[in-house]
Amino acid sequence: MKKKRSSILRVFALSVRTRRKALGWSQEVLAEKADLNWSYVSRLERQLVNISLTNAERIARGLGCDLHEMLK
Repeated sequence: MKKKRSSILRVFALSVRTRRKALGWSQEVLAEKADLNWSYVSRLERQLVNISLTNAERIARGLGCDLHEMLK
């Protein structure tokens, strides 16, 4: 049975991918700026991980925005 993903995870993952691509960055570049592994960023964008608040904040900072902006 396939797990149902939370809507907040979908919103966050889509926001990450959209902002990252708007900046013209690869997943590797974002991972470096957020001090995370690139494969984690990849799994996040595909909604395969349940991200912690700490890592969500790291990604938001890496993208140059506040966490609450990523959830709109």
